[in-house]
Amino acid sequence: MLEALSEIGRSARSGGYCRDAWSPADLELREWFRQEAARRGLDLDEDRNGNLWAWWRPASAGASAGDSGVVTGSHLDSVRDGGAFDGPLGVVSAFLAVDLLRARGFEPVRPLGVVCFTDEEGARFGVPCVGSRLLTGVLDPDRARRLTDDEGDTLAEVLARAGRRPGDLGADPETLARVGVFVELHVEQGRALREPVGVAEAIWPHGRWRFDFHGEANHAGTTALADRDDPMLAYARAVLDARAAAERHDALATFGKVRVEPGSANAIPSRVSAWLDARGADEERVRRLVAELAASGPGAADVACESWTPEVVFEASLRDRVAAAASAGLASTDSTSGSGSYGTAGVAAVPTGAGHDAGVLAVAGVPTAMLFVRNPTGVSHSPREFAEPADCHAGVVALAAVLEDLCRG
Repeated sequence: MLEALSEIGRSARSGGYCRDAWSPADLELREWFRQEAARRGLDLDEDRNGNLWAWWRPASAGASAGDSGVVTGSHLDSVRDGGAFDGPLGVVSAFLAVDLLRARGFEPVRPLGVVCFTDEEGARFGVPCVGSRLLTGVLDPDRARRLTDDEGDTLAEVLARAGRRPGDLGADPETLARVGVFVELHVEQGRALREPVGVAEAIWPHGRWRFDFHGEANHAGTTALADRDDPMLAYARAVLDARAAAERHDALATFGKVRVEPGSANAIPSRVSAWLDARGADEERVRRLVAELAASGPGAADVACESWTPEVVFEASLRDRVAAAASAGLASTDSTSGSGSYGTAGVAAVPTGAGHDAGVLAVAGVPTAMLFVRNPTGVSHSPREFAEPADCHAGVVALAAVLEDLCRG
């Protein structure tokens, strides 16, 4: 199934992926999701914010079960020049877990859903987890409609061209109420796992800030150095200051996106806009880091927080239940023959600095857990992102065991 997606949005130069939200590549991926849902006879819903839901609603799920179900899945969009596993592994594994449960003759008591959240990465419009943030009411719909991409197109304009209704964006308590529990499988994005599969313990607090450095445009060949007001110098100092502040506060800080105006090689810029990603083990150190940069950066006339996700500590009893079910499933099933064992080392709980839709749902009060599949290199958000096929298969087995346990009631 991953091979079926391998050429969608792929760069011939780097081998990485550009799957911006609502781009032709993303629309093709969304159609793939619809076809996979139809192939399995799942009921497909697209909510008011563009998130896709494929539901297995068995006849045995009577009125007592209500609409509150067990949901798994992830996202299909990517960062610019990203890898093949971040997002798609969770969606593919969700469909395959459904296949595995059906092959065993399992019939859930609760509805079982596979979700594809829209615009998790925020690569096009700058705000991550747009679909889940709108769903849960964290992101104001008016602000969402005004978000712009690099071409100056607003999200509202892009949605209208894709045949959606921008006016529908907003909190969706009815859809959210159908999610009784959410389990997201994701490739681990560091090197925290020694075993094929683990569970998430917590997500570090993290956010994105826009720094605008102002100067005066002028000719690069005729303006003396002493006469220049060059905002690129202030930006360069901020990059170095961010690294030093991150080391002082034992945190992470990255300027990964920059926009220069007017953007001519032979002109001194009039403005440099740069986006800082800052993360840490607790909120205080992240806030201190950003405050120091905002106060010390000469020429930084404007610093604005564009998104913030507080620390997420996954609820211990659900996390432990998921870990136990995953461990039992891996211990009793072989990845290729259906017999033997993956081993009994257990499923370790690890923290992560990466953000996920699971974190947004957890903050909104949805019982949430995460499974991780081992990343042998620790590389992610890169064409070199990789997971071993055997570990991916183990993730499907673990996820199926977790869904079987949760869908019993």
